[in-house]
Amino acid sequence: MNRRHFLQFSGLALLGAGALGGWTLTQQTRQPLLLSARNDAAGRHYAVGFRLDGSQAFSTQVASRCHDISVHPQQPLALFVGRRPGTESYLIDCRDGRLLQTLRTPADRHFYGHAVFHKDGEWLYSTENDTREPGRGVLGVWRLSNGQLQRHSELSTHGIGPHQLLWLPDGETLVVANGGIRTEADSREATNLDAMESSLVLLGRDGNLFSRERLANPLNSIRHLAVAADGTIACGQQYQGEPGDAVPLLAVKRPGQALAEFPVAAEQRQVMQQYCASLAIHDELRLLALTAPRGNRLLIWDLDNARLRLDAPLPDCAGVGAVAEGFVVSSGVGRCRLYDCRTATIRSQPLELPAGLWDNHLRLA
Repeated sequence: MNRRHFLQFSGLALLGAGALGGWTLTQQTRQPLLLSARNDAAGRHYAVGFRLDGSQAFSTQVASRCHDISVHPQQPLALFVGRRPGTESYLIDCRDGRLLQTLRTPADRHFYGHAVFHKDGEWLYSTENDTREPGRGVLGVWRLSNGQLQRHSELSTHGIGPHQLLWLPDGETLVVANGGIRTEADSREATNLDAMESSLVLLGRDGNLFSRERLANPLNSIRHLAVAADGTIACGQQYQGEPGDAVPLLAVKRPGQALAEFPVAAEQRQVMQQYCASLAIHDELRLLALTAPRGNRLLIWDLDNARLRLDAPLPDCAGVGAVAEGFVVSSGVGRCRLYDCRTATIRSQPLELPAGLWDNHLRLA
């Protein structure tokens, strides 16, 4: 990498880290750390951390495939969360990649790939399946003590098949995407497509249900989320009906308003092929980004008026995260890229990161 590109990434990192991480600025480098799950050509699974200049912080082999990552708000820790129907997640020291703990679900539970630390750093919440009542959504509540996560209790998600969860800006209210799909203990096969009950739920840390909203089409499974600093919630769907059905795949819940369709033109809806993978919101630029790996597309809209800003090909695009310039996007088969969204014309450049085999989500710390 030449010096000009290194300076570009250094500036990006400083601004991105200040906005996106609590502990990064105490490290020797000001490069933000991109955290993700990866596989290798032999099918082995890894929890990895790379800086945006391409330098590897760690690559830790783990037993099971992971999905999303929850970054601790104060300490250099991250939980790499097991993919459905996995029963293991991995607590990693992000300074050197040491595996600090293999977190296992209790009997009759499995992870759904997502978890979040509370802002105080003491509590973690994970979406899980109750396999005794297949599909009944629960939040596992874990307490971090002496560097280890211990099971404390659990809460109902007031729905079936919970997937992603995030905090609202108050840091005390959880938004949960109940996918509505019932699966058995060791399977990813849906067993209730004729009776799906997907919902978007807001609830308190004590489990108190504040709201529960559904989409018009019962075959639309709410899966992935992004939350803006003003409390706007975007949710991406995975449609379980016919491939040719014209069904809205993006929805938005603005503060004080009901969940509503986010307008997407027919061309972009069709290229998404009924599947939204990962979402991110850039608060300063007021942009919403979405990866659609089935259609090999990255899509970016103005969050406030739904104007399409970018429809770009990116093979098997996977995770997306906001940085100062715009968005970083990973790929399952190609190069990771930086999209600079600060001008009317969005420009992209490849990152000096390993190509391919990245999983569906990334986090920046």
